[in-house]
Amino acid sequence: MKVGRLLLRATVGAFFIGHGTQKLFGWFGGQGLKKQAEHFDGMGLKPGIVNAAAAGVAETFGGAGVLLGYRTPLASAALISTMLTAINRVHLKNGPWSHKGGYEYNAVLIAAATSLAESGPGALSLDALRGKEKQGAFWGVFSLGVGAAGAAGAHFLIESRKGATPAPVAEHNGTGSGDVPAPTNEAPTAVHEPVNGSAEHEPVAEPSEADAETES
Repeated sequence: MKVGRLLLRATVGAFFIGHGTQKLFGWFGGQGLKKQAEHFDGMGLKPGIVNAAAAGVAETFGGAGVLLGYRTPLASAALISTMLTAINRVHLKNGPWSHKGGYEYNAVLIAAATSLAESGPGALSLDALRGKEKQGAFWGVFSLGVGAAGAAGAHFLIESRKGATPAPVAEHNGTGSGDVPAPTNEAPTAVHEPVNGSAEHEPVAEPSEADAETES
């Protein structure tokens, strides 16, 4: 059992560290914080820079805590929070199966983190070396509850930011509010079409009787 828990901690913790540092620093082929923030903005997770940084920090430090067996209930809660947020904001609409972009992998990681919080990290851990290893059903429920609270807080923060975003103001060319220009009392200006390259059509004078008599 000690070997099994150590293997589970090493696997889950290491991969979470990898995902977190991909977001924060662009390690292991990741995008880095700037591009990750743009990606989060595109998914509606605004402000993207805040959410990307929070996810990267939670995954990195939560993964490190699980890997080392340090403050395991809190480390597990951090990982559970990020996975619940991912399910809520990205995967839930796709159903459970991962090949369709679903949440099955996230659910497995949540179960693994909760299990580690309940069973404790084992003798080969920093918590055990410090004499502060926590174990029991209470700590499993504690991690799950704290993780759910963190995910709920992230959800409400994102939704409140959406409501606070001002609506775009349409530009008007001096016509007042609205898209329809205000009516005016000015007479329409006649438009003269060019004739033979001239800018305006000049009126042609009618011949007078005096001119007719002169020609005759």
